[in-house]
Amino acid sequence: MPTIDVKDWNNKKVGSVDLPDEIFAYPYKEHLIHEAVRNYLASLRQGTHKTKTRSEVSGSGKKPFRQKGTGRARQGGGRPPIHRHGGTVFGPTPRDYSYKMNAKEKKNALKSALSQRVKEGHFLLVNDLAVDEPKTKALAEKVASIGVEGKALIVDTVENTNAVLASRNNPRIRFVDATSVNVYDVVNSRYIVLSQSALERLTEALEK
Repeated sequence: MPTIDVKDWNNKKVGSVDLPDEIFAYPYKEHLIHEAVRNYLASLRQGTHKTKTRSEVSGSGKKPFRQKGTGRARQGGGRPPIHRHGGTVFGPTPRDYSYKMNAKEKKNALKSALSQRVKEGHFLLVNDLAVDEPKTKALAEKVASIGVEGKALIVDTVENTNAVLASRNNPRIRFVDATSVNVYDVVNSRYIVLSQSALERLTEALEK
């Protein structure tokens, strides 16, 4: 059972917590993480692309000149794809890119990604993630003070308003609620920083 230190914003140890093996010592399964990330990104795609076919573009369907005798190629109208402003053949149409992935697979992929961060020593636990003011610079300094270098995923509750606001304008920090942690955010962040209350809620959700 992995043990992790609990620190405060001053990077001082204030305790320790044992992490459950079934979640934070889960074997690394790259294929499962890959599939979960693909599933998440696919669900973000809008799929609102659309081109008009020859039946949808504006213009008349009147035959521009007679069939024979002009020496030109026969034409049936001004909207076929070979004409300027004509319709598009086999163009994109609106579609839903999302697809189903089993809830158990998603959960196991998240366990695998979190376990990898624990093994790397990039899983940090802070007793309280509250900040005094909603300032981007203030939060960045606090995160740096606990040894975080690079992108960080901060996991707490959305009721921590100051931290939510302070993280919004920082591309290196992403703030999520403990119930909204997903594989993509974990993989896309070098460090995971959680509050003790967030760890309890996350563990409870993954144990179900």
